[in-house]
Amino acid sequence: KIVYLTFDDGPGAYTAKLLDVLKKYDAKATFFVTCVGDDSLIKREYDEGHTVALHTCTHNYAKVYASDAAFFSDLDTVKARVKRITGYDANMIRFPGGSSNAISARYSSGIMSRLTKEVQNRGYAYFDWNVSSGDAGGTTSSDAVYRNVVAGMGKFASGAVVLQHDIKGFSVDAVERILQYGQEHGFVFEKLTPTSYAAHHGINN
Repeated sequence: KIVYLTFDDGPGAYTAKLLDVLKKYDAKATFFVTCVGDDSLIKREYDEGHTVALHTCTHNYAKVYASDAAFFSDLDTVKARVKRITGYDANMIRFPGGSSNAISARYSSGIMSRLTKEVQNRGYAYFDWNVSSGDAGGTTSSDAVYRNVVAGMGKFASGAVVLQHDIKGFSVDAVERILQYGQEHGFVFEKLTPTSYAAHHGINN
C-alpha cells in the first residue's frame, strides 16, 4: 500500500513547514519544482532524501505550450536550476496541467501527443496522478484536502500518486493528518523514482 505524495509549483512559503512534517514522520515525497522560491529549499528537499523533479520554469501555459521548442527551452531552464543547486541531473517531469491537459490546444494543436513521446525519447520519465487533493480546484480547506486524499489512497494496487501543491498553505496543513492516517492503516509514503508507477492520463491534445 504505497502512497506517493507529490507537490507541484514550489518551492514556496509553506515548503519548509512541509519538510518538517515529512521528517517528523520519516516520510518521503516528490517535489515538481519551478523557478520560484528560495534555492535553499530545493537543496533541503534533495538533502533530506526527497525526489526533486521538474515541473516547469514559468508555469505560463501560453509560453510553455507555444511550441515544442518553447517547452524544452522552459524545461531546460528549470533543469539547470536544479543542477546548479543540487548537482543532480533531474530526469523526471510533470507537465503543467498534466499530460491530459486540453489548455495546450489553444497554443499548439497536438503538442501533448508530441511532447509525451519526445520527453521519453530525451530520457525523461513523466508522471501524472491518480489521486487529486482538489487543492488546485474548488477545494480551499485542509479538511477537504484530507478527505480527498485519504479516500483515494487505498484504491490503486499499483500505488496512489497524490497531487498537491506546496504553495497552498491549507493543503500543506493537511499533510500531517494524511501521514497519521496512512501510518495507522498500513500505508508507506515513498518518493517517486524513474521506474515508479507513473499514473499516466489519456492524451487530449
